[in-house]
Formats: sequence, structure tokens, C-alpha cells
Amino acid sequence: MRLNKFLSLIISVTLFSVLYVYQQSEIVRLAYAEQKQHTVFQDLLDKNSLLRYNIEKNSSLVNIGNTLSSRSDFQMPEKYQLVRLVPTKTGVTFAQGFGVRETLLSRIFGPNKQAEARTINP
Repeated sequence: MRLNKFLSLIISVTLFSVLYVYQQSEIVRLAYAEQKQHTVFQDLLDKNSLLRYNIEKNSSLVNIGNTLSSRSDFQMPEKYQLVRLVPTKTGVTFAQGFGVRETLLSRIFGPNKQAEARTINP
């Protein structure tokens, strides 16, 4: 009877030890997996901040102004012009120099003077 108790005690201690070692190895494995996910997350955050910086830099007024000034086909208009888009079957065409209809309400409530933007020549 003593041998039976001794063997059951040895088997239960061995089983407990195996389960404890398995639990500790799972803890280490999950820690490595979490560390790997954390590094991937940090890389994605770095890429996100870099993309946000590039978007902000490319959409800044200074960059847009530099892009427009470096292009040779961009011209400032000499005088104020109204342009109207007229839809056609093949696309859209520009119509310039059309007359503005004045109504009684626009004469009463309309502005008497128009504001004009002028460029600053450095």
C-alpha cells in the first residue's frame, strides 16, 4: 500500500511540475509575441507620422507657392476677367466676356464698388 501511495505522489508531483513548466514557457512565448506586436505597432506609428508630415509639408501654402512659381506655364492675369463654363456635348468650354444682368434687387442691395486683388512685386 505504501508503494501505491508513493507512486501516486510521484506521478502527481511530476504532473504538477510539467504543467508548471508548460505555463512558464507559455508566458515567455506570449511575452515574445507581445513584444513583436509592439515593434510592429511602433513601426506603423512611425510610418503614419511620416506620412502625416509629408501630407502637411506638401499641402502647405509655401510648397504650393513654390510649385506654382517653378512652373513656367503659370501666369497671373493682367486684369480682372470673369470666366463661365459652358457645357457642350464633347465637354466643357470657356466663355469669356459675358455681360452681367442687373436686376432691380441687385441695383438696390448690390455693392457699389468691387474689391480687386493686386499682386505684390518684390
